[in-house]
Formats: sequence, structure tokens, C-alpha cells
Amino acid sequence: MTLISRRRFLEAAAAAPVLAGTPLAFAQAESRPNFTVAVADLPATLEPARELSNVGTRVTYSIFDTLIRRDFLAAADGGGSELKPHLATKWERVSPQELVVTLRQGVKFHNGDELTSEDVAYTFRDGRLWGDKAQIPGGRAYFGILASVEPVDRYSVRFKTKAPDVLLEQRLASWCAWIVNKRAYEAMGFEAYSRKPIATGPYRVVSHAAAEATVLEAFDDYFMGKPTARRVTFRRVPELAARVAGLVAGDYDLITNIPPDQMSVVGAYKDIDVRSVVLANVHVLAFNQQDKVLADKRIRQALSFAIDRQKLVDTLWQGTAQVPAGHNYPEYGQMFVEGRNLVHDPARAKALLQEAGYKGEPIVYRTMANYYTNALEAAQILVEQWKAVGINASLQVVENSAQMRGPGVQIFNWSNSTRLPDPLGAIWVAWGPAGEIQVSKFWTSTAAFNAAGTALEAETDPARRKALFTQMLDVFEDEAPATILYQPSEAYAIKRSIAWRPTTFYFMDLRPDNLAFAKG
Repeated sequence: MTLISRRRFLEAAAAAPVLAGTPLAFAQAESRPNFTVAVADLPATLEPARELSNVGTRVTYSIFDTLIRRDFLAAADGGGSELKPHLATKWERVSPQELVVTLRQGVKFHNGDELTSEDVAYTFRDGRLWGDKAQIPGGRAYFGILASVEPVDRYSVRFKTKAPDVLLEQRLASWCAWIVNKRAYEAMGFEAYSRKPIATGPYRVVSHAAAEATVLEAFDDYFMGKPTARRVTFRRVPELAARVAGLVAGDYDLITNIPPDQMSVVGAYKDIDVRSVVLANVHVLAFNQQDKVLADKRIRQALSFAIDRQKLVDTLWQGTAQVPAGHNYPEYGQMFVEGRNLVHDPARAKALLQEAGYKGEPIVYRTMANYYTNALEAAQILVEQWKAVGINASLQVVENSAQMRGPGVQIFNWSNSTRLPDPLGAIWVAWGPAGEIQVSKFWTSTAAFNAAGTALEAETDPARRKALFTQMLDVFEDEAPATILYQPSEAYAIKRSIAWRPTTFYFMDLRPDNLAFAKG
């Protein structure tokens, strides 16, 4: 569906006078309301370190907790990086390679077990998130730095790293750090636990069907207080028009993935509010270096130079997205490298194609239509921009990520989140040796990049860390295993009377301090 036809279709769908001025029917006096969220897609699994996706963490964030909590909402833009106690009450650096964490006493799991140091050590054990035979290989990018995790006593845990790690506290507040229940994990087994996990979060799992809905219910023994909703349902509604119509009709309380061109249409209803943030995330195009055409980095570079990113931001995102300075973000603080940018240079793209001896071989870009906001519309524009410099480009729309990255893939879209406010939490997680791109061998010319990243992991001096990060950026831009399109915005439409704030991550925080309902 084109941008224009989508707009007309949605305006027609939303034009029916369905409850536009009707008061919201919330909870009965004796009970809390249910809360229904319509999402474009749902995760295949609920094991939190196994499901490291945008759609997955949106759901698992309400089921699991971390030892340390990153206070996203301390910043007005929803991107705060301050750390505060959560399952842990305090933590102490015993040495550059050793951290002792003290647990909050009396925290309950959904099965009634008390959280202890045994659960924490089990969560971060060698063989689950790190080690040569990690059960969840994706965890290595976050916790491969660990040497050991051992209980000190019932309520304290000692973390030791292989080298000094300035980011360990941030890691314990981020992806892969959600605490699991040892007894349940061992009794249920990996697959069963992945379907109906036991954790400490504000909501526990009732049912999960990836094609339909994930249903959670309030866990009233939650250590932060009783959750404000009785039940939370994440319902899969792939079509934007259906999500909008359902919100207007009162079937849903919140919907995700509102394109910028629809923000004013949806927000025109007096009982609906649109809330948006610029995400700590970039949409990227990954290039398969095993492909005989894209094996030449000059062609990969040409594909990047041909892209007018600002045009994409202005036309598709109506200025709500941003073009970043490469894989390099201001939230890095002193690590941010000034003076870098993503260049649009069609003439240089043409010269590189000629230099590479490109003779019009087909280059196909694969994407899913609905997974990323504006993915299909961006793809249509990109193909035309590539054709303008002489690339024989075409678009292939597929149904799932397995097809998108399957045999014969040349280019596919992806996103990279800044999991930690540091290069090790973004470019290194996604593109380092433990990341799925290198593991899948889509990028093979990685020696220089990996050497700089490995050195950065063990470096503590700020100036040397920045120099190593600059080397990584230089190699990444020269080798061009991918190119960044933009830093997208994410817009949610929600019933106006519900108090809730989004963050710069896809995490959907439904804890009692961030979700409140109107009375009556």
C-alpha cells in the first residue's frame, strides 16, 4: 500500500463515529482495569535472553526484572542513563574486575520462591549466556566478559570479569540481564520455560500464542507494589488500519507503530493521545559479503553513498526521525566522536561502481512489509535512489525474518539498538564476533574491526577508549558491511486518560510507577 493510499484508507477507517466522545469505561469499583495493547507482531518465545528483538523486549519487560534499573524516564526525552537499585539494593566495586551486588530481601518470584543469590548465579552461569557452549549464544555479546558469578551468601553475589570492564553495572541493567528462577528453569526445561517463564516482574504469564496474543496477569506480590492493571494483553494486529480502528472503537487501550503521517489523524480524537520518542535505535541495511556482487566493498560503499537519508526523514518521518553521525551517538558522552556524518554523494557512488567494474548485475533488497515502521515505503524510495546511480536494484517483500535472511540474500533491513550508553553496547554488540552478522558470516573481513573492539572491551582509559572506538568507526565505514538509514521515532496512540510514558527503547514499562488509570 502506498503512502497516499494508506493515509486515505486510515482516514476512512477512523471516520466512523465510534465512541469518539464516549467516556472510557474503566474498572469497576472493586477491581483494576484490564489493559490491552495492539502490536504489529509478537515474539516467538518469552525466554528474555533468547528473544532479543524489538517485539520481544516490549513484552518481556513486564515479566522480568534486572538487578539494576536504568532510569530512562529521569530524562525528559525518555532516554535517561542513570542507574538505580532494583532487585539489588546496592553494588560495590571491589576491584576493576570484581563487583559485589547485594540483593533486595523478600523479593518473590511468580511461583512464590524468594529471590536469592543462587537464582542470580544461575542466570549468569557459564553455559547459559557465555562460555564456549552457551545455551543462548546471543548472550556472549553482553556477558562474554564474565569470568565467574558466585554467591557470597544468600543475598549477595560476586561478579568477576576476565578484564577490567567499565560497563558491568550498565550491563546488569540492560539486555540479557533479566533474572530467571533457578528451580523453575531446571524443572521445566529450556523450551517449556521459554513458553511460560517464571520471573519476578509485575505481571506473570497466563498464555502465549505468537500468532495471536500474549496474556499476562498482575502479580500482586510484586516488590514495587501491586500492578495497576488486573490483566495485560498484547494482541497481534499486523495491519495499522485495524489497530487504529480498534483503538477508536475502545477494543484497545494502546497501539504501537503509528507512522508520522498518521499521528495527527489518530490524535484528532479527543479521547486519544499520541506520544512519541526518538529511539536509541537505527534502521540499517545489511550487505551479504558472501554474495559475489557485494563481495566488492566498492559496490557496498556505492549503495551507501547513493542514499539520501535526509529525504527519507523529511518525507516518510515528517522530520520526527534523525540522521545520526554514523554508529556514533551523543548519549556516549565523552566517547562521542565529533565531525562524522553519513554522506550522500551520488557522483561518488557512480565512480565507485565504474571502478568496481559493475555491469548491471541484479541486486535485490529483501524486507518485511510491517515489522519496521515505514520499512516498505523506505524500501521503495531506496530502490529508486539506487537506480538513479546505475544500480540494477529491485525489491522483494517477504513474510518473515527467516525468508529475509535465507539463501541468496543480498541486502536486508535490520535495526541496531544502543543497549548500553557506550559503543560496546551498540556497534560492538551488533557487529562484533558474537553478533549474529559475523556468526552468520554475512561479514567476513572483520580482523581490524575485531582487534579494535576487543581492545576496547579491556580498556579503561577514556582517551584510549575513544581512539579505539574511532578506529572501529573508520573500519566499519570503509568495509561497509552495512549502512545506517536513520534513527527512527516511535509513536504510540493511547487513551488520553491513561498516564504512561514511552522510553527511547522498545521496552514498554508498565510498572506501577509508570502506568495509572483514571478513576470512575
